Amino acid sequence: MVVSSLITYATAKAYSMKGKLFTKKDYSFFAESRNLEELVTRLKETQYSDAVSHVEKPLTSASIESSLRSHQAELHYMLIKAVGGSEILHAYYLRFILRNIKAILKDKVREIPQEHTEKFVNLRAEELIHRRDLTVKALIAKNTDEVVAVLKPLRFGNDIEKAVSMYYEKKILSIFDVYFDKIYFENLAHVLKSSSDPNILHLFGMELDYYNILGILRGKFWALAEQDLQDLVVPHTSSTSTEFLSRLIGSESIKSTLNEITTHSLYGSLISEEQSDIDSINAFERSFELLIYRSLLEDFSKMFSFSIIVAIARLLDFEVRNLTSISFSVGQNLKAEMAMKKLVLQED
Repeated sequence: MVVSSLITYATAKAYSMKGKLFTKKDYSFFAESRNLEELVTRLKETQYSDAVSHVEKPLTSASIESSLRSHQAELHYMLIKAVGGSEILHAYYLRFILRNIKAILKDKVREIPQEHTEKFVNLRAEELIHRRDLTVKALIAKNTDEVVAVLKPLRFGNDIEKAVSMYYEKKILSIFDVYFDKIYFENLAHVLKSSSDPNILHLFGMELDYYNILGILRGKFWALAEQDLQDLVVPHTSSTSTEFLSRLIGSESIKSTLNEITTHSLYGSLISEEQSDIDSINAFERSFELLIYRSLLEDFSKMFSFSIIVAIARLLDFEVRNLTSISFSVGQNLKAEMAMKKLVLQED
């Protein structure tokens, strides 16, 4: 149970962490690094010093991401302990575990050797909560069928099985992203059923809308059947009704789906005219993510609210994602301007 004195302590930590979030100027400085060595050197002058100091050489964007994710998991776990334990924060923490299992499955279906997968799977999050066994069993499984068998007994085992089946039917790797997001949001919705905190429900509701609407759009782009799209929807009290989502699923085209969003949702202003369906979806996704990011920052106006702790955990995820994107761009010798266009951040 979270008590008020612990909330006060944890929110003070959250405010301190928010003050250290990188600005657009900071990100630009990192993106201008000439190589990964210089990027790491620049990060050593920040709160990520300890994290990047342990990156093994030769440096790769993958190894840098792994160290950053370890640091993020440690901060998230610290927040859980700071409030004396929280089912809600544990539900958000599940994303670390799911990220690893998803990476393992993506490699298994493509028959990529375990030695390669190990480079992209970081078990620090599992170690902190003493749950390494499941991920390790999935990692050392000989093939996809064995991974599915390992995960089948879990509450989300059926969704894992559906994701694998759908991948083999469509041969679209991103299908795993949508199904694993479904698992993550379904678990969050289950945990939040008993919550009456309007601030928490607002933050979650917006992200759930993001998942449901983008999941439908991408599913329609992949030509998934209506029943498959319906199966991906995670129902919950939010600004989008089940009836509205059903209308999106029944729309004849991507364009008509976007028109429905424009006319009958709170997110119509996020729609922009693009030349192709995929460009329209990507532009909408980016605008939605920026909206979520701004909403997380605005939550800090609510003094000593538990939602602030959730907000900083989510903002840290965006920050690590931004740094990972920059690391990839630097490793590929892309121009800083190109790297900056991919980031989710607050404009100056």
